[in-house]
Amino acid sequence: MSFRLRFLSKALLVIVGVAVLGWMVMTLWNWVIPALFLGARVIDFAHALGLLILSRILFGGFRGHGGWRSRQQWRRWEQMTPEEREKFQKGMRWGRGRGKPQEDVV
Repeated sequence: MSFRLRFLSKALLVIVGVAVLGWMVMTLWNWVIPALFLGARVIDFAHALGLLILSRILFGGFRGHGGWRSRQQWRRWEQMTPEEREKFQKGMRWGRGRGKPQEDVV
């Protein structure tokens, strides 16, 4: 598959995805908001896309937090030996470069 064809197929997928999300926002808004609030108006597709962009700006995106990085970190955690896990946990608990934990004095 050539680069140009892959690029066009991904671009088309993004455009279709944005259109479907915009249609869903428009449909849900027009179904719920005018019924809940007196005087609320129905919105058109362009306003629904504007709401999507506004929600992206305010709330930080449509993907959940973590994504592929959290899975990669989990795989790395699973491959560690118990000693490496304990060392990692101590490092996270006390912060990197902030000094070492105090030894218990008996």
